[in-house]
Amino acid sequence: MKKYENFCSSLANMKEIYNYEEPYDNVILTGLVGLYEICFEQAWKMMKEILENHGYEESATGSPKLILKTAYKAGMIKDESLWLKALQERNNVTHSYNQKIALGIVSQAKENFYHMFCELKNEIESNWL
Repeated sequence: MKKYENFCSSLANMKEIYNYEEPYDNVILTGLVGLYEICFEQAWKMMKEILENHGYEESATGSPKLILKTAYKAGMIKDESLWLKALQERNNVTHSYNQKIALGIVSQAKENFYHMFCELKNEIESNWL
C-alpha cells in the first residue's frame, strides 16, 4: 500500500527532529517544521485510504478534519483532541515564518506529535493492514 509506505518513510524522516536542539538557525527550523508537515499530510492521506478500503464512506470527502473524526470513531486513533491539535498546527505551518509559531510547532512535534504518529503506525500494523 503506497500511502502506508509514504507515511512510514515520512515518520522515519521525522525522527530526525530529535537530532537538533535550540537555538535553531532559520534553515534548520524551517526543515523541522517541514518534516512535521509532511508526516501529518502522509498520515491523514493514509488514514483516508485505509478507511475507504474498510467501507467508511464518510472518508470520501477528503477533508482532513472529517478523516480524523472518522478515524477516531473507527478506533484507528485514540486521542481525537491531540489529532485535532496536530491539524491546527499543520494549518499554522503557513505562518511558520514567524519564529514563535515555528518553535511551537517543533516543540509540539517533539513532545506529542511524533509519538502520536508512532501510535498510529502501530495501530495500523496491528489492526488495519
